Amino acid sequence: MYQTIGLVEDDPNISDIVEAYLKKEGYEVKAQDTAEKAWELFEQEAPDLWVLDIMLPGMDGYEFCKKVRQTSEVPIIIISAKDDEVDKILGLELGGDDYLTKPFSPRELVARVKRQLKRWQVMQPESSQESQDTIESGDLVLNDSERKAYYKGEDVEVTTKEFEMLKIFASQENRAFSREELLVKVWGEDYFGSDRAVDDLVKRLRKKMKELPIETVWGHGYRLKNERKST
Repeated sequence: MYQTIGLVEDDPNISDIVEAYLKKEGYEVKAQDTAEKAWELFEQEAPDLWVLDIMLPGMDGYEFCKKVRQTSEVPIIIISAKDDEVDKILGLELGGDDYLTKPFSPRELVARVKRQLKRWQVMQPESSQESQDTIESGDLVLNDSERKAYYKGEDVEVTTKEFEMLKIFASQENRAFSREELLVKVWGEDYFGSDRAVDDLVKRLRKKMKELPIETVWGHGYRLKNERKST
């Protein structure tokens, strides 16, 4: 089955070159020249991966990335003329999975697209999996095969990375995980962002499940307190 790449780039020359290389590799490319148009595409038929420029008219790439991350963990590769370290860190902390500085080799971009899509596929559940494995921690129930999360009987919509973090916590209740450990387990060893991404993900989980007992272990990381009621 073909995969779709959302390309958000307002420079027609760069857009045409990138689109040509991606199509040559068999990808379907949906090119947009503004983040507003890309957001319409996201809401209608979200691509499997985004190649996103930062400097855009109207909504910039940082804001678009932030909006996507509110509901989805689909891979995002940022391309930008900004090569300062602070710009790269900001892009990655807002949810970018990779950062490529202009000018870049189209072949290198294609290689990074392939790598991110491969990682994304590994994170997805097997469609043929028949087991209905569940992990429970008090009022939290996770259905691993369906990638569903329930809290106090309510279905909670979570992203892939949110589910992975919940699974890590619920599988080893009361264990304190360092931020660095969680970063590797959830984002992978090749993630270049800071451990602030862990704090942001925990903040989102606490917002979605206000009474979920994720405790901060000061100077270290986080743990999920065993909230089972005593019998």
